[in-house]
Amino acid sequence: MFLKIYNALITILYPLVIKGYINKRKQIGKEDVARFNERVGRPKLPRPEGKLFWLHGASVGESVSMLPLINKILETYPDSHVMVTTGTVTSADVMQKRLPERAFHQFIPIDNPIFTTRFVRYWHPDVALWFESEFWPAVLTSIRRKNIPLILINGRISNKTFKRWQQFDFVCKELLSCFTMCLGQSEEDAYRLRVLGAKETACLGNLKYAGLPLPIDENNKKEMLKQIGDRKLWLASSTHDDEEIRLAKVHKRLKEKYSDLLTIIVPRHPNRGQEVADEIKKLELSTALRSKGEKLNKTTDIYIADTIGEVGLWYDIAKIVFIGGSLIPHGGQNFIEPSRVRDAVIVGPHMHNFTDAMSRAKKADAVMQISDTLELQELLEQLLDNEQLLDAKCSLAYNWAASETKVLDGIMDKIKAYF
Repeated sequence: MFLKIYNALITILYPLVIKGYINKRKQIGKEDVARFNERVGRPKLPRPEGKLFWLHGASVGESVSMLPLINKILETYPDSHVMVTTGTVTSADVMQKRLPERAFHQFIPIDNPIFTTRFVRYWHPDVALWFESEFWPAVLTSIRRKNIPLILINGRISNKTFKRWQQFDFVCKELLSCFTMCLGQSEEDAYRLRVLGAKETACLGNLKYAGLPLPIDENNKKEMLKQIGDRKLWLASSTHDDEEIRLAKVHKRLKEKYSDLLTIIVPRHPNRGQEVADEIKKLELSTALRSKGEKLNKTTDIYIADTIGEVGLWYDIAKIVFIGGSLIPHGGQNFIEPSRVRDAVIVGPHMHNFTDAMSRAKKADAVMQISDTLELQELLEQLLDNEQLLDAKCSLAYNWAASETKVLDGIMDKIKAYF
């Protein structure tokens, strides 16, 4: 009943309210005007012949996590194609650059039953794989009407979401009824999905842990290594507001012991680069901003890598990596990616976005967790002074990350059941 009411209301409200909101998104660059036809279910690309797998992810993180599975699907089914849908302009740009042959990107249609029905009818995929837990009722309804198998991949239900959904369990149950199977990131997620009304649930692991190596531009790497020389360095990745200034203070204290120390900071949101630089300069530290092409020299204290798509370069160059979003109650960012590159990984006290993974990583001694910046400073000194300790921590992180890739085979086994 909820889905019927929702679809009817959206159909009525779209020309009256929603269309104006979409037009504003166009004006501020949140919609790709040149490809807006895809958002209303009128694609220009022809449907490829043979099996078509449809994978949907909300944004950059989800879409990038699909890449290992996309490769596995194309390898398993040589005559198949993969269509990836996302909703943001940034994720579209990233996927256009990284999708392999026989895979292509489309924007997800606006959640209006007219557009979603048109979209699903045109592409008519053999199976749809939905990443994480962004549920669009009109899209899900259109998939179910065509009897297309729909599998939730990497489903995540946080404590807050679980409590909220329990208050509207009739809505959640109807939405989850559209899925043939729901695969949770953790056993807890699978349990919550089952409680909320999913027909069939399982936990095979988190697909984000099976990611492909991040891209690296070898020419940029060579140039950066030349600028860095033999300086000691560490990296702070995916940092948030208020973290950068705290980390800069750590650098200032460490500089008393290591006069040539270089700190590289990669803000989670690159558009904050200048803001970060301005704050750090108040500490009388010198900075260089990558987005402006500023080169680092022997006197550069902190290099701010405020560009998109280069984090793989920094993980390759640095061997000590601190993961941002963890000094503040944000919940942490992806700490698995540097582990796969054989880096020694440090996180702060707030890692509740990765509770399950942190538990396994800590058991394997694959991640170092500090409670504050004083502990961070002490740990950095140990790693910078003791090469054997650093090598050991790098190996432990890598071995754990490699063991997490088994999730890929488990998901493929579930997909094969429909062919």
